[in-house]
Amino acid sequence: MTYKKRLTLLILLDTLIVSSSIVASTYLVYSETINWLPILITSAILLVSHHILAVCFGLYRKAWEYASIGELLTIFNVVGLSISVAAIGQFVVLDQIMLRALFATFMLHILLIGGSRFAWRVFRDRILTRVSNKKRTLIIGAGAGGVMVARQLADSRESELKPVVFVDDDPKKKRVQILSVPVAGKLDDIERVVEKYRIEHIIFAIPSISKTRANEVYQLCSKTGVKTQTIPKFEDLVTGKVSVTELRDVDIEDLLGREPVELDMQKIGNNIRNKTVLITGAGGSIGSEICRQIAKFGPNQLLLLGHGENSIYQIERELRGKINGKIDIKPIIADVQDRKRIGEVMSTYEPDVVYHAAAHKHVPLMEFNPIEAVKNNIIGTKNVAEAADHFRVETFVLVSTDKAVNPTNVMGATKRVAEMIIQNLAQHSATKFCAVRFGNVLGSRGSVIPLFKEQIAKGGPVTVTHPEMTRYFMTIPEASRLVIQAGSLARGGEIFVLDMGKPVKIVDLAKNLIRLTGANEEEVKIEFSGIRPGEKMYEELLGENEVSDEQVFPKIYIGKCTFDEVEGIREQVSDFLELPSTQIKEKLMQTIEPERKKAKEFA
Repeated sequence: MTYKKRLTLLILLDTLIVSSSIVASTYLVYSETINWLPILITSAILLVSHHILAVCFGLYRKAWEYASIGELLTIFNVVGLSISVAAIGQFVVLDQIMLRALFATFMLHILLIGGSRFAWRVFRDRILTRVSNKKRTLIIGAGAGGVMVARQLADSRESELKPVVFVDDDPKKKRVQILSVPVAGKLDDIERVVEKYRIEHIIFAIPSISKTRANEVYQLCSKTGVKTQTIPKFEDLVTGKVSVTELRDVDIEDLLGREPVELDMQKIGNNIRNKTVLITGAGGSIGSEICRQIAKFGPNQLLLLGHGENSIYQIERELRGKINGKIDIKPIIADVQDRKRIGEVMSTYEPDVVYHAAAHKHVPLMEFNPIEAVKNNIIGTKNVAEAADHFRVETFVLVSTDKAVNPTNVMGATKRVAEMIIQNLAQHSATKFCAVRFGNVLGSRGSVIPLFKEQIAKGGPVTVTHPEMTRYFMTIPEASRLVIQAGSLARGGEIFVLDMGKPVKIVDLAKNLIRLTGANEEEVKIEFSGIRPGEKMYEELLGENEVSDEQVFPKIYIGKCTFDEVEGIREQVSDFLELPSTQIKEKLMQTIEPERKKAKEFA
């Protein structure tokens, strides 16, 4: 219906209501002696004043299918003021005020005007939605977030979801109804509620819940086999990035169940604020997130160094949009393998802090391309680290990996040699060199999770290498924050080890992802493809005897690594480039074997 037709209909309806209200009220109050002149005069005053006030208060512009308390208050204001105008008119024209008749008119007026508006909402909510094919939806959490989601779903014609029940742990909400939706139990009752109410969709709507409890709830949801979505993350809500009703699929990081780390903001700020910070590999998953995190601490200059021009352009544009000119950003296209170019960058910008995140990280690919792993991970690290030493950089942080522990593959071995290079430099340099090890990063390039999601979307199969394959997992922001924190703790030569929590079976991640999309393992099958070249069944961060007893910071330990066998490591590096590809892995393992034996003796 067009606006003009709708306006005409409402004016005609209100005219009928106003006229009939005053007549009916006068008849009820003065049934024996009715004087029609006062009725006609009052009706005329009421009609004019009502329409004028309705326009002023926007009564004719309201969308009554979404009527609520706000619209009711508008009706009350319009009717109350129009009755007051009628009373004044009676006093001026008739020299009397028919109080009883006006009071009765007020009551009828409110009843009929309000009733006519709310009748459409009741019809829409109770009749139209009842015959629709909307999915019966369970909302987890009857707090502000859950109520907002329920209201939005109930008011939306386009949404395919219909809220039918809440669950909430608050005892005060037990057996109550919110927006006509009952609270049918606690969070632990999810499976029972899903079965009883024939639930077809679940929405998790408690943004402030602890990670541990959220993980427990997601596990309960996965057992139901019902598609589960969640409202945005708490930090996105409080910063206004998204609305509470912008539902998203459950991510694997939601299933990790780890509480966020509280950083030492003052110490990090002292290490970064008003300084020049260089990030290599700035366009990659970890490097770009390190850039985002560091920008929050107010460096004077941020140097974004990377080999891929498109990725550097993307992170530069993103940061410029956020910081609004407060930080001097320099996009630098350079290859860490180019020693002369790296020297030029260090000489030109004289960075105070360097985060070296540039690396080849894909295990099977590096098995087939060992020379490239050596050039990027070893030679590249040597170039950047020696340039940092030469130009007296304050702090140098190498982003390493758990695959550097007892490595069985080319990638892990090259990263361990890279660690040995910076350990060697740390013994006689003014620069504080350190390395930070962590496991698999969710959402990073090459991560298995995007592959799983793609395979599930296609209906499967989901390919897992082995049923017993386990990995440590960490989110990109979590890993990047801890890398920055470790840099502020560096004294020289440390290998910081991040607490990755408990290792997770890859097949369990795949199963949870399948179930939370509403499918089951019969519909989306899991296939085991076999361990790929260079892969371990289990990853280690350090052996139990190689980790310090105390944390130097929550979730950060220092590994007990020896330095005796790293003295000549930089001289050996150039030998790798002279070898054929078939001999590189053997040479790598020979290089790290003495250091590994020494570490075991030390432990």
